[in-house]
Amino acid sequence: MGLLDDRRWEGQIWRDGAWCAGRGGAREVLEPATGKVLGTIGLASADDVADAAEAAAKAQPDWAAAPFHERAAVLRRAGDLLHANAPEIEDWLVREAGSIRPKAAFEIAVSAAECYEAAALPSHPYGQLLATADPRLSMARRRPVGVVGVIAPFNVPLILSMRSVAPALALGNAVVLKPDPRTAVGGGAVLAALFEAAGLPAGVLQVLPGDAVAGQAVVEAPAVRVVSFTGSTRAGRAVGELAARHLKRAHLELGGNSAMVVLEDADVAAAAGLAAWGSFFHQGQICMTTGRHLVAQPLVEEYVAALAAKAEALPVGDPATDQVALGPVIDAVQRDRIHSMVESSVGAGATVAAGGRYEELFYRPTVLTGVSADMPAYAEEVFGPVAPVLAFDSLDEAVGLAAATSYGLSLSVVTTDPLGALELCERIPSGAVHINDQTVNDEAQIPFGGVGDSGTGARFGGAAANIEAFTDTQWVTMRRTPAVYPF
Repeated sequence: MGLLDDRRWEGQIWRDGAWCAGRGGAREVLEPATGKVLGTIGLASADDVADAAEAAAKAQPDWAAAPFHERAAVLRRAGDLLHANAPEIEDWLVREAGSIRPKAAFEIAVSAAECYEAAALPSHPYGQLLATADPRLSMARRRPVGVVGVIAPFNVPLILSMRSVAPALALGNAVVLKPDPRTAVGGGAVLAALFEAAGLPAGVLQVLPGDAVAGQAVVEAPAVRVVSFTGSTRAGRAVGELAARHLKRAHLELGGNSAMVVLEDADVAAAAGLAAWGSFFHQGQICMTTGRHLVAQPLVEEYVAALAAKAEALPVGDPATDQVALGPVIDAVQRDRIHSMVESSVGAGATVAAGGRYEELFYRPTVLTGVSADMPAYAEEVFGPVAPVLAFDSLDEAVGLAAATSYGLSLSVVTTDPLGALELCERIPSGAVHINDQTVNDEAQIPFGGVGDSGTGARFGGAAANIEAFTDTQWVTMRRTPAVYPF
């Protein structure tokens, strides 16, 4: 039997080690490709969140006190269980999130790697000796923060939940996870069932799908000391402001409008291949999506033709039944937003070189040319399969265009001169730089995060970032005998 086959999660939330009804009601799990109801999930109310946070706080000290190798073993078993149950989890990611199968398989592989990387954290050195002017031993050590609140989005639900849940647990914290209700199985129920099967003690992980009210309750819960949020910049600002009001750390991984800069010496066919993946992977619903194509003027015509040909050739359809490159966008609200931005840009003078149309939730990969920097599809994060192309005449102009955004998540440069590209990238603020690759890249062991409106820096991935994110520094001194003071 698979992790979710017993359907105990049907219409339920995972609170204090048991499936139970949420006081926020229930919601149908819909398949975007067909509109079919796949099941129901429970919804948490603000009271559910408050109760779950208190239960997590009670369970956390025993988990933190467990021998480090026991915590590591739970994380390793979770990674193994992801691989063992990959076909079942893949089906949910395909049907619930509209993922094509290679994307779903990638999610499982990276999420398992997140567990294995996290399993190394409990045995990582957790302190250092400090110099002191007094006759005493002085040290700094890292301690679990207690309860971590994780708010995860719909687009890559398994990875974007796991990359915070796994390291937070490994470092001795309890976790309250609020997945997006649109993908509450792949981004929530899977993790609850997975860690239960891996032997995580009851109460250490709470899984509470819910709306914005539940998300606010996660931030406000007194027991939650750190909030890890992935989502839009607009929502991230609200989370950051609320966390600051409650004197809590908030780690924010937000939106982007990442540029691919194609220099005059680039191979156009290779650049168009990178661009198609960067802009159209998972229907463009990725924070790192290549949202702006800056192309040297002599290459623009050839580049647009090559990218448009690729876009027109890509199959779009139901990833559960067909071999397709793009599945559906998540819902009609997202589809209509994408189309509105395309139409507004065309109304302002852009030309559709490919796509620009949809059927139901299936939006065709779209290439826009004749774009100016103030058009919505170029200036804003579309979060859809849209590739606006803008020409530049000099390297200085390319730098100016790439840097002229409030975002700073990922940057790509395509060229035959990688060292020259690295010098170019030093002039463009970005959390990640990929030379001769596209903008959508992720690995479990690397520090990841954006600058500017894309977030609060590298707060995910890698031992240093995870330890900084999910522990507090405690100063400890020891004397052989009590100190003596003047009074």
